[in-house]
Amino acid sequence: MASAVEPHPWKTVRVSNGQQRFLKLTDVAEVLNVTTRQVYALVRSGDLRGIQVGGRNQWRVEDVELEDYIQRQYARSSERDTDHEDSNLHSR
Repeated sequence: MASAVEPHPWKTVRVSNGQQRFLKLTDVAEVLNVTTRQVYALVRSGDLRGIQVGGRNQWRVEDVELEDYIQRQYARSSERDTDHEDSNLHSR
């Protein structure tokens, strides 16, 4: 009889596309064109999901998490633009 609950809900299966799956914070900083300290703050605040590996301050961000973060920032920016346009219409 098969169980309805997955034994490892955290486990992901992906075929490698030749790129690294997990990025160092320095790599993420380069992609976003920000400092490593800013990326560290994003990870610590939970805005950007990352995992701590190994020793102290060894963080990695999965490539799909970085893409998700970027898409959320685009959506946020789009919402702000729409809100700004709406407020300009109401003030006329």
